[in-house]
Amino acid sequence: PIIPSYLYSLDESTEMGLKNNTLTQQAPAGAFNSIVSLYDNTVRTAGPNITVRSTDPPPTPELPQNSSECPQSNRMLLHENVKVGLLFASKATVQLLINPFIGPLTNRVGYQLPLFAGFCIMFISTIMFAFSSSYVLLFLARSLQGVGSSCSSVAGMGMLASAYTDDEERGHAIGIALGGLAMGVLIGPPFGSVMYEFVGKTAPFLILAFLALFDGALQFFVLQPSKVAPESQKGTSLFTLMKDPYILIAAGAICFGNMAIAMLEPTLPIWMMETMCARKWQLGVAFLPASISYLIGTYIFGTLAVKMGRWLCALIGITVVGISVICVPFAKSIYGLIVPNFGIGFAIGMVDSSMMPIMGYLVDLRHVSVYGSVYAIADVAFCMGFALGPSIGGAISESIGFPWLMTIIGIVDILYAPLCIFLRNPPGQEEKIAILMDTNCSMKTRSYSTQGTHHQGENMDPEYEDYD
Repeated sequence: PIIPSYLYSLDESTEMGLKNNTLTQQAPAGAFNSIVSLYDNTVRTAGPNITVRSTDPPPTPELPQNSSECPQSNRMLLHENVKVGLLFASKATVQLLINPFIGPLTNRVGYQLPLFAGFCIMFISTIMFAFSSSYVLLFLARSLQGVGSSCSSVAGMGMLASAYTDDEERGHAIGIALGGLAMGVLIGPPFGSVMYEFVGKTAPFLILAFLALFDGALQFFVLQPSKVAPESQKGTSLFTLMKDPYILIAAGAICFGNMAIAMLEPTLPIWMMETMCARKWQLGVAFLPASISYLIGTYIFGTLAVKMGRWLCALIGITVVGISVICVPFAKSIYGLIVPNFGIGFAIGMVDSSMMPIMGYLVDLRHVSVYGSVYAIADVAFCMGFALGPSIGGAISESIGFPWLMTIIGIVDILYAPLCIFLRNPPGQEEKIAILMDTNCSMKTRSYSTQGTHHQGENMDPEYEDYD
C-alpha cells in the first residue's frame, strides 16, 4: 500500500514542477507578475524595477489537489491504476518466467540451495526498494523480487511435500507454511503504511531487509544449503504434468482465487483515496481483515480440508471469494470494507490450504513422487493471478471503473468454482493407488522415525511383497 501513494506524490510533484517551469518560461521579459504572499495575506506586483505592496483582498491561490489528503478524481489519479498495476505485476511476471527452470533445478541440487539463494535475492531487492526514488528503479527492484520469490516458494513447498509423505500430515504442514505467508501479509500492509505515514519510505524496507538477512542466517546454519542433495529418482517432466487435466484444474483454482486479492492490491488504495479521502495509514489497514482471516483460514482448513474433502473446500472458497469481491464497492468508508475483505481472506485461505496439498497428492497418485516441478506449476498459477490481476485490473479500473472490475472478477470466480467437483475422486495408476491406500506400506512408514524399521513390510499383503 506504500507504492500507490508514493508514486502519486512523485507524479504530482513532477507535474507541479513542470507547470511552474512552463509559467516562468512563458512570462515575457519586463512583464508585471502578481505574487501572493500567504504569510501576510497581501499581493505584491513585481516588475523589472518595481515592487508594489497592495492591501486589496488577494485572489485565492491555486493549491495542489492533494493538499487536503483527498485527491480528486482526475486524469492523473486514474492513470496511476495502470502504472501501479504494471509495477505490481512485474514481480509475478518474472516469477512466472523463472519457475519452469527452478522446478527441474530442485530435482538436481535439492531444495536447500535454491531456498537460500531466494532469500539472498530478496534481501538485495528490499534494499533497492528502500533507496529507489524513481519508477524505473522501483520496477527493477520489484522484478528482482520475483526471482527470489520463485526460488523460495518452489523449493519451500517441494521440501515440505518431500518431508511429509502422509497426505494428512502434509496438508497440516503446508497449512502452517501458508500461515507464515499469512503472517507476512498480515503485518506488512499496516506496518508499511504506518511507518510511511510517520517515518518515511526508507525505514520499513530497511527493517524488512534486516529480517531477510536474519532468516538467511538461520537457513545457513540449520538447512546447510552448501550441501547438494539431488532427488533419488527422476521426476515426471514439467510438460507432462502441465498436460494433466486434474493438475490444471487445481492450478486454475489457485490462480482465480488469488487473482481477486491481486486486483485489489493496486486498485483499492487508489479507489479509497478517490472516494473516501483515506489517509496513508488507512491504505494498509484496509487489508488487515483479509490478512487476519487468511491466517485463520489456512490454519483451520490445513487439517479440516482432508475431512470435508479438499475439492469441496476449494469450491466453497472460490464461491465466497466471488461474492465478497462483488460486495467491496458497496463500502462507503474504511469500516464498510471489514466484512468483504474478511470474507476474501478467509476464502482464499480455504482455497490455498486445500489446493497446495492436493498438488502433491495428485503427483503421488498419477506420477512420480518428486515435487519440484509440480510446485513450480502451483507457483506459476499463483503468479498468473498476481501478474494478470494487477496489470489487467489497473487497465479495467481506469476504463470502466473500480466497481465493474470487482463485479467481473467476482463472476469469473463463481463460474469457475464448479470445476472443483472433478477433483473429488481423480483416477490414478493402479499400483500407486494400492501404495497410497495401504496403511502399512513401507512408503508411508518411512516418514515416521519413531516406528523403526521393523514395521516395514511386517504385515504386508503378499501381493505387494514383490513390488517392494
